[in-house]
Amino acid sequence: MSLKPLSSLPQEPLQIKRALLSVSDKTGIADLAKTLHNAGVEIVSTGGTAKTIRDAEIPVTDVSEVTGFPECLNGRVKTLHPKVHGGILARTSHQPDNDEIEELEISAFELVVVNLYPFKEVIKNNDISAAAATENIDIGGPTMVRAAAKNFAHVCILTNPGQYREFQSEFSSSNEIGYSTRLKFARKAFAHTADYDAAISQYFNQLDQQELPVQLNLSIPKHAGLRYGENPHQKASVYGRQNDFIDCFHGKELSYNNYLDIDSALRTMADFKDEDPTVAIFKHTVPCGISTKSNLNEAYQRAFATDTVSPFGGIVITNRPLDLETAKSIDSIFTEIILAPEYEDGVIDFLKQKKNRRLIRIIDFPNGTNDYSIRSIIGGVLYQQIDSKIVTGDDLKVVTKRQPTDQELSDMLFGWKVVKHVKSNAIVYAKEQSTCGIGTGQTSRVESSVIAVRKAMNEDLSLKGSAIASDAFFPFADGVIAAAQSGATAVIQPGGSIRDEEVIEAANKNNMAMVFTGIRHFKH
Repeated sequence: MSLKPLSSLPQEPLQIKRALLSVSDKTGIADLAKTLHNAGVEIVSTGGTAKTIRDAEIPVTDVSEVTGFPECLNGRVKTLHPKVHGGILARTSHQPDNDEIEELEISAFELVVVNLYPFKEVIKNNDISAAAATENIDIGGPTMVRAAAKNFAHVCILTNPGQYREFQSEFSSSNEIGYSTRLKFARKAFAHTADYDAAISQYFNQLDQQELPVQLNLSIPKHAGLRYGENPHQKASVYGRQNDFIDCFHGKELSYNNYLDIDSALRTMADFKDEDPTVAIFKHTVPCGISTKSNLNEAYQRAFATDTVSPFGGIVITNRPLDLETAKSIDSIFTEIILAPEYEDGVIDFLKQKKNRRLIRIIDFPNGTNDYSIRSIIGGVLYQQIDSKIVTGDDLKVVTKRQPTDQELSDMLFGWKVVKHVKSNAIVYAKEQSTCGIGTGQTSRVESSVIAVRKAMNEDLSLKGSAIASDAFFPFADGVIAAAQSGATAVIQPGGSIRDEEVIEAANKNNMAMVFTGIRHFKH
């Protein structure tokens, strides 16, 4: 989209002579009012804001004196009046506007300071009623913000106490505010109202039980700028609430690819957070090895044994505080990122010896229940609920003549948790709560199985007595036959193929136990 040059708008510094202050968050408002008063600016205000200013012994005019109309409906209507909005919207560089507001006895505002009712904070309380929540939907505030931001060539708009110091610093030197500053604050004002409206829209979607809204409204704050995206020639930033989940307390700033890897690691370990000590190793968002054992060091050694080549420069995540013995094992190769819920004494000092390594404390694991993923596609996005389904033994249907042993059942469920996080077509061989081979991202399920078997062979890992997990059904019997030939004795898969009977027959002929989950875990 091409834009016309801003030179079509007046760009002279703006002298502030009259200001309208009406804020929900009173932080810093008295100090700002004092700065304005000392510069001879007339201050007009509303309700509680006016009281705060008066309590600071600063002269202030009530909006009701300007409009000649009292606040009504318990404060619902205060500023919705031509003498307010005419004063905000007047183009004072345009003589017809000046003539008209003079005739209507309207005085212009050069500064508007407004922040909105705390709707987003209020609805964080899950027990709040719809009536109480909707009372915190600001009407007059957003109208004034949008009006002032629209007229930024003639009006300065402040929407956050964090902006006051910058404003005061520039204003105090000349009693004027420059064009570029007004443009910046106007941009932030429109972002502020967009975020506010998006939160309200989302709330009403929930009220009306609209899980997949007709109009997808997103407002996500910028968390940090990134040096580049997937590759150095791509610009990128990260948006959201990453600090709610991770604290990167050592090492360089996280990159675009780091965030992708960390997301995969956290979502995978969320399925193992309540299990015995578990370690997962990742490379390019795909698990290289995962193991659950009686202690972290044993779990790391076994996870690493799945694939001793790929983990170089990868990510390690644990579901327990990281101890020094395990840290030393991890340190035996270059590991770029380590994530743990906590670090035992001495571990951080040891790991900090390598400056290029990132150390991350896990603050929380993603829940996934009400979480949605967004992926850009040509012309728009895809929006779906996160795959948070956890399968238990009670969900399984045994379809073969032979029932699985307790060990086979345990390994099948372990493998099923892992395969959910492996890209399709996905095959995982698991044994004794550890991965033996992982095949990922192939166009043929048999090819994925071949890769998984080859990796196990490369690491001298026996697949005898292992369980094989497939993210989707086996379309032909050949995959099961290949698994049996590799030593697998148990199969866990969704089922649902038109050739299920052939697949089951192949499992029976090879004395394998097979269970159907009834769900699949495609991950494209």
